[in-house]
Amino acid sequence: MLSKILIANRGEIAIRVMRTCRELGITSVAVYSELDRDAAHVRYADEAYALGGKTAAESYLNTDAILAAVKASRADGLHPGYGFYAENADFARAISDLGVTWIGPPPEAIEIMGDKISARRAAGRGGVVSVPGTLDPIENFNDVIAFGEKVGWPVAIKAAYGGGGKGMKVVHDAAGAQAGLESAEREAQAYFGRSEAYLEKYLTNPRHIEIQIIADNHGNVVWLGERDCSVQRRHQKLVEESPGAGIDEATRTAMGEAAVQVARGCGYVNAGTIEMLYENGEFYFLEMNTRLQVEHCVTEYVTSLDLVAEQIRIANGEPLSVTQELVVRRGHSIECRINAENPAKGFLPSPGTINRMTVPAGPGVRWDAGYEEGDAVSQYYDNLVGKLVVWAPDRDSARHRMLRALKELTIDGIHTTKPAHELILAHPDFAAGKHSTRWLEEHVDMSALESISNAVAPVGTEDLAPQVLPVEVDGRRFEVKIWMPEVVANGSSGTPKKNPRPRAATSAVGNSNGTISAPMQGTIVRLLVKAGDKVDSGQALLVLEAMKMENHVNAEHGGTVKEIRVSEGETVTAGDTLVVIE
Repeated sequence: MLSKILIANRGEIAIRVMRTCRELGITSVAVYSELDRDAAHVRYADEAYALGGKTAAESYLNTDAILAAVKASRADGLHPGYGFYAENADFARAISDLGVTWIGPPPEAIEIMGDKISARRAAGRGGVVSVPGTLDPIENFNDVIAFGEKVGWPVAIKAAYGGGGKGMKVVHDAAGAQAGLESAEREAQAYFGRSEAYLEKYLTNPRHIEIQIIADNHGNVVWLGERDCSVQRRHQKLVEESPGAGIDEATRTAMGEAAVQVARGCGYVNAGTIEMLYENGEFYFLEMNTRLQVEHCVTEYVTSLDLVAEQIRIANGEPLSVTQELVVRRGHSIECRINAENPAKGFLPSPGTINRMTVPAGPGVRWDAGYEEGDAVSQYYDNLVGKLVVWAPDRDSARHRMLRALKELTIDGIHTTKPAHELILAHPDFAAGKHSTRWLEEHVDMSALESISNAVAPVGTEDLAPQVLPVEVDGRRFEVKIWMPEVVANGSSGTPKKNPRPRAATSAVGNSNGTISAPMQGTIVRLLVKAGDKVDSGQALLVLEAMKMENHVNAEHGGTVKEIRVSEGETVTAGDTLVVIE
């Protein structure tokens, strides 16, 4: 039986796994980058070990560093969370080769279903119809053009080894094929460590429905219900709910049985999700996520199951705690992903420091977060701050409970998606269940949202106060208490808190002198113009990557590019001058 589990991840999912470990009497081990030395998941863990580096590639995607931490901690199990190495068969094998239990599916199942192309083949062998698409990786942008001309535009370029909307680009015509493919490959490489991509027909008005399955080593495969994840921006989910509004029981059962068929077909074990597109009463296999999903919480609410506990149970060689006949779904659950983004500015990433945080409570309310008050949300990692989840006896009651919980939630210092969630949950279309994957971007007027101003507390007086600081000894993290000067906001006394740092700006800056400044911290991944070029107002000048997303920085007005002050690969901070236009 497992006694010590290392969680090879960060943020809210690391804490989520650690909570179950604590309930089961299992020691939890965190790993962390240089930037995460004092992060919330590190503070929560029973033990923590340094990986070094600050980017994902240097830390959470550094196999040697993670394996060293496993050895140093003497962990007998490893939970990958989601993202990073969660769907990497080679990493799973490397963990098993150490004699450590991998809390996830077999590497062979990851290879079949984690590769979206082979997953489509496997679904076809099981008689489950997929969205029209390719069965081979894209060789170059000419493949995109040929596919678009064959099935019709638009088409979706998707990361073969990813999920969560990362590495996905929609191309509307042949002219955008090359740029779309290059952008998808860059994002896929940055987030999953693999750049391969494939193509799918982009359906015009589908709903994104997924089925949660869980399987053990005793031949039991159970589907726990569906989740509707149709409210999206940038092809990434914002709101998830279970059950899906308006889906009849016959369709729900057919989708569940198809999901079980796909899972059995690849010898799947542990928790996984079959994603489907649903339109006009028909459903199509989209992909399988061979891991725990971000939105697993809504399934836990409606089934009263702890999916992480089930994962650990399976890894210990035990059978599932439920059979299909014993699965009972009751009530309705809704989850809002609270991301560090400014919805009033096109969901522009908003890294910075959380100056103040007040979280909601009350009946049927759950808050899973990876940050606390005083923590910094870095440009180098995913922008999910926390997940607000509610349960109620029916959908409309859950919707009203979520609106109440959102009103109670306060996060200052960064912009968040909270205003967008309030708009979405109150919208008549959402209340009626009349939404699709393109609904938010095409039918909801985000210009009605006002950008929230998050003032940084002024610097006050200094005093001596006890501080608990992280230190490392031979790569292992410890906490020590020392007395040191601390600046107290507004000159007041009381419980010492971390001093907030100025947050990054969250909107593109164009000055009257023609300078275009960085709207946020990030890395320049591509320059789209050169000195001497004529540009129009709104034209994209360069691509800036922040929080694993690519963002176009556009010209505020037309003119001639006089000067470019950055180069590809360069890291910039908010307010840095990027381009000068005259």
